Amino acid sequence: MKKLLLGNAAVARGAYEAGVTVVASYPGTPSTEITEEIVKFEEIYAEWSPNEKVAAEVAIGASIGGARAMSCMKHVGLNVMADPVFTVSYIGVNGGLVFCVADDPGMHSSQNEQDSRHYAKASKIAMLEPSDSSECKEFTKLAYTLSEKYDTPMFVRLSTRVSHSQSLVELGDREEVALKPYEKNIPKHVMMPAMAIKRHVVVEDRIKALTELAETSELNRVEENGSKIGVITAGISYMYAKEALGDKADFLKLGMVYPLPEKKIIDFAKKYDKVYVIEELDPIIEQHCKALGVNVIGKEVFTLLGE
Repeated sequence: MKKLLLGNAAVARGAYEAGVTVVASYPGTPSTEITEEIVKFEEIYAEWSPNEKVAAEVAIGASIGGARAMSCMKHVGLNVMADPVFTVSYIGVNGGLVFCVADDPGMHSSQNEQDSRHYAKASKIAMLEPSDSSECKEFTKLAYTLSEKYDTPMFVRLSTRVSHSQSLVELGDREEVALKPYEKNIPKHVMMPAMAIKRHVVVEDRIKALTELAETSELNRVEENGSKIGVITAGISYMYAKEALGDKADFLKLGMVYPLPEKKIIDFAKKYDKVYVIEELDPIIEQHCKALGVNVIGKEVFTLLGE
């Protein structure tokens, strides 16, 4: 059955279908409705925590205890929860762990326009970015699969337009995921310097493996229309570019915005007379392309400001 859902409601549905049992969040537009929708599912324990740091720690504790867990916040809330988030990157997970962060380009309800993709790179945590409600649900479910497969927390990055726009979503059944047994493991769970040094090796190996995934996964896909113009884009910017350009350009649509693919971008760019990077806020994808030696047109023609 298909149903029209807001992006935030679709994330909530994805958490439900993925078998999540614990969600701890702090309200802040444009992320608030994720948890307001999740609380409707009686199978999930959901709470508003005193702040984002506590919310992250509740979710991290649930994950270590073996449950699939989630914490949701807006972009400035990620500042508050950064300390435990950076540490759990080294710890990894037991049950799948997903942080949903909603950015606010245009500052409709926020004091700044910071770009949460910087946090993904700095914390070395993979980030998925959906472009519509259907992807919100599917990417959320996939994030739990990847979290447990690669022993990593995951980010799902939304934006105001994705969070608050509706599109059709295919509803599925809930996957009942049993609690994973907790095992006392001090070298993995206690990030004192002697243990953290060894876990950093694990983190770097994990990023290499996730970069290989970015090269082959359908999360990052090429759409060919026989054009001499290529567009590399992600999230809501993909929807804007498709609406404006239609079949006048070929697209590399990125669903995983960290880590970004390398060979896939190089091979895509080789085919075109001009390649544009269309992204909101900071030139994250653009700078990655240029570091690879790929000549792209980005923020010299597109603004750093707003939507």
